[in-house]
Amino acid sequence: MASGSNYKTKQREIMLSYLESRPGVHITAADVYDHFRAQGVTIGQSTVYRQLEKFVDEGILNKYVLESGSSACFEYVGMSVHKKNETCFHCKCEKCGKLIHLKCEELEEIQKHLYSEHRFKLDPLRTVFYGMCDDCLESKA
Repeated sequence: MASGSNYKTKQREIMLSYLESRPGVHITAADVYDHFRAQGVTIGQSTVYRQLEKFVDEGILNKYVLESGSSACFEYVGMSVHKKNETCFHCKCEKCGKLIHLKCEELEEIQKHLYSEHRFKLDPLRTVFYGMCDDCLESKA
């Protein structure tokens, strides 16, 4: 039984180390699983999903669900970068799929306006603006 606990602890440690090496990057559970598979590390998909959810519960990761039916994205934030339910908007490039994390006072003002004037409470963790990132715009020109 003790070896099972050590194994789970080892998996947690290697996952945490990988996530810590990618701060501010939005990744999916499949990205994590594929990374370890490519490295020859045996870790089950269900273990990856379960551990990611534990990290979210612990405040180590933020979880974003961009569209109904799409894979959730996770972002490593550590224990003190930002808290659950903090205002956080995103831009998603429709060409390359890049997800850009926004912390913008003007958008917070729009959120306040929507509520005070229109009685609509915006969910900032699920608010995504679609368009094209600078890299894709440059390659298109």
